[in-house]
Amino acid sequence: MRYYLSLIIFFSFKIIFSQPVYSPDKNLELSFNLNDKGQFVYWLKYKSHAIINESKLGFILDDNIDLSSNFKIDNIRLDSKDEKWATVWGEVDSIINKYNELQISLSQISSDKKLIITFRIFNDGLGFKYEFPNQDKLKYFIVKDELTEFALAGNHKAFWIPGDYDSQEYTYTTSRLSEINSSKGMNYDDIIVKSIPGDNYVQTPLMMKSDEGLYINIHEAALLDYPAMYLQVDRKNLVLKTHLCPDVFGNKAYLQTPFSTPWRTIIVSDKAENILASKLILNLNEPSKIKDVSWIKPKKYIGIWWGMHVGKYSWNYADIDNIKIEETDWQKLIPNGKHGATTENTKRYIDFAAKYGFDAVLIEGWNVGWEDWFGHWKENVFDFVTPYPDFDLNEVSNYAKSKSVELIMHHETSASVTNYERRLDEAFDLIKKYNYNSIKTGYVGRIIPRGEHHDGQWMVNHYTRILEKAAKEKICINSHESVRPTGLHRTYPNWLAAEASRGNEFNAWSEGNPPEHETILPFTRLIGGPMDYTPGIFQIKLNYYDPQSIFQVHTTLAKQLALFVVMYSPMQMAADLPENYERFPDAFQFIVDVPVDWKKTEILKAEPADYVVIAREDRDSQNWFVGAITDENSREFEIALDFLDNGNYEATLYLDAEDAHWELNPMSYRIEKKIVSKNDRLKIYLAEGGGCAISLIKK
Repeated sequence: MRYYLSLIIFFSFKIIFSQPVYSPDKNLELSFNLNDKGQFVYWLKYKSHAIINESKLGFILDDNIDLSSNFKIDNIRLDSKDEKWATVWGEVDSIINKYNELQISLSQISSDKKLIITFRIFNDGLGFKYEFPNQDKLKYFIVKDELTEFALAGNHKAFWIPGDYDSQEYTYTTSRLSEINSSKGMNYDDIIVKSIPGDNYVQTPLMMKSDEGLYINIHEAALLDYPAMYLQVDRKNLVLKTHLCPDVFGNKAYLQTPFSTPWRTIIVSDKAENILASKLILNLNEPSKIKDVSWIKPKKYIGIWWGMHVGKYSWNYADIDNIKIEETDWQKLIPNGKHGATTENTKRYIDFAAKYGFDAVLIEGWNVGWEDWFGHWKENVFDFVTPYPDFDLNEVSNYAKSKSVELIMHHETSASVTNYERRLDEAFDLIKKYNYNSIKTGYVGRIIPRGEHHDGQWMVNHYTRILEKAAKEKICINSHESVRPTGLHRTYPNWLAAEASRGNEFNAWSEGNPPEHETILPFTRLIGGPMDYTPGIFQIKLNYYDPQSIFQVHTTLAKQLALFVVMYSPMQMAADLPENYERFPDAFQFIVDVPVDWKKTEILKAEPADYVVIAREDRDSQNWFVGAITDENSREFEIALDFLDNGNYEATLYLDAEDAHWELNPMSYRIEKKIVSKNDRLKIYLAEGGGCAISLIKK
C-alpha cells in the first residue's frame, strides 16, 4: 500500500516533515527533519528509549560539492510491505519481510542537485540508503566522504575490532565506546601490512549493549559498487561517523547517476537473542539474480588444509630459494617430502569422505606457485590450471567421481587480482571440464593493482564480478580474505560462504582465539552472512605434532562439535585430519549426522562475549540439532524442548566431562543418550571454554 503523509507543514516554500514513522509493531520510532540550515537529520527510539539522537546525513563530492545542507523537501512518500519469501538455502526455509517505508526526495536550493533518502523500519531495526536519481546537475561524480552519523544515546559497552582496510582477522576487544583505541586492539599476528586510518576507527558489524540492557548492532546491507563502511568513533560525544575505505588517491567511490548506496543498518532489541534472529539485512538485499538455482547445493566437506597449518604437510611441492618460479621446470625440482596435495593423499581423503557421507574434499596446494606465493610483490605467481608433478588431476577427478565425492579446488590469488581476472576464463574452463561445482578463493596479501584495498570499491566490484561469472558457469564460491558479507547471498546464492574474520586456523600458529571469540562472532561477523570458520578440531593441543609447540585450540572438543550448529555456514568444513576423527569415532558421529541446511532456527539463549545456545531443524527431516558454547567461564543451562514436534526423539548429548577445561583438559568429553519429547527439559553443563552438542533424531 502506498500513501502520502497528511501531517506536513509548508513553511517558507519548504516542506517540513513532522510526523514520526513507526515499525509495524510500534516499538521503533523514526523521526526525520530539516534544521534551520537545511541539513537533514534523523533520530531513532525503541520503546521510548533513545537509540540514535539527532544525527546528520549527507556527502562531500569532488570539487568540494557539499551535499549536507541547504536542502528542501520536494516530496514525501510512505509505503509498507508484508510478504514471505523462500530461501534457496539458509538458517530458515522462509523469511517474513514486513516493514514501513519512508522515502524523502530532496533538492539543494543553491544547486538544484537531487537526493533521495529511503528509510525502512522493521520490527527488529532500521535500514536507510541514499539514491542519486538521474539529473542534469549531477551525472558523473566522485564521493570524497560520506557524512552519515549515528549519534548514540549512551556510552555503551562495545565489542569491536580495528578498522583495517585489508583484514578482519582480529580478536575482539570489549570496552566502552569512550575507551575505544584501535592501536591497543591490534593483537593480530602480522601476516599482512595493516591499513588502519587511526586509533578511533572500528569495523562493522559493531555490536553494543547499553546500561539499560538494550542491544544495538550497526552494519550495512547490499554492498555493491561502493567501498565498505567503517565507523570513526567520537569518544567524547559518542557519535559514530561513517568512514569509507579509500583508494590510493583518497577517493572513496567513482559513480554515475542513477545510483543507490548500500543500506546502513541498525538492529535493535531488548533481547540479545533477537539480534541473532534478525533477518533485516537479508530483507534489504534484492532477490536472487540467478533464476535456476537447482545446481546450488549446501555441502559438508573435509580438506587437505589443517595438515599444512600444523606443519604435517606443506602447500608447496619444493623448497626453493632465489629461483624465479616462472622460469622453473617443475618436473626437475626435488620434492620437499611434505607436499600435502598429492594424488595418493587426495585419494585417501576421498575415501574418507565417501565412507562417512561427506559431499566434497577441498584441495589446497594442488597448483604450482606456492614456493614463492607471498611477500615478494609479484603479479604472476599462480595460473590456476597447472598441477604439481605429484598431483594427477585426471586420476584424482576420475577417482572422486567414482566415489560420488565432489572436489573443491582452491584459487589462492596471493592478492594479485589482475592476474586472477586475466586468467579467470581458463581457470573456470578447467573447473567445468571436470564438472566441479565449487571453488575456494583466497586474497592473502596486498592487493595488486597497487593502492587498492580489500574493502575498497574496486575490490568490491571484483568480488561481484567473480560471483556473476561463477553463476553463469554454475559454480559456487567460498571466499577467504574478502570483504565482510552484507547479505548478498540472497542476491547471489552461489556465494555459499566467506571467511572475512579471524577463523579457527589462527589457533594453529599464533596466540589463537580466546574462548570468548566464538561467543562474539555470531553478534558481529555472522550478522552479515555465513562464515567458513572451519570447526571440528579434535586434537586440541598441537604439541601432538611437534613437542616444542605451545599452540592449541582454545576450546574443548565438545565445543568444537557445538560450533557446527552455532557458527552457521551452508558450506561447513570438518577441519581436522581424518586420522584424528577415527581416533574418536563416537564424538565424530555428531559431525557425520549434523546437516548444513536448515528449516527452522531457534535462538534459545545468548549474550555477547558470554554464551550462545541455538537449536536448528534439518531442512530435509524433522531432526533437530543444538549447539551451546561458553566463554572462559563454566555454565549450566536448562533447555526446554518445546520447539520439537509431537512424538519422541532420541537425544544424543555430546558433553564436556566434569574434568574438562579448555586449557587443562580440553579433550575430555562424555556422551549420553535418552528418549525425549517436546515436554522435556535437558540440563547441560559447559566447562570453561566448553560447549555441548545435541542431536535430536525423530523416532
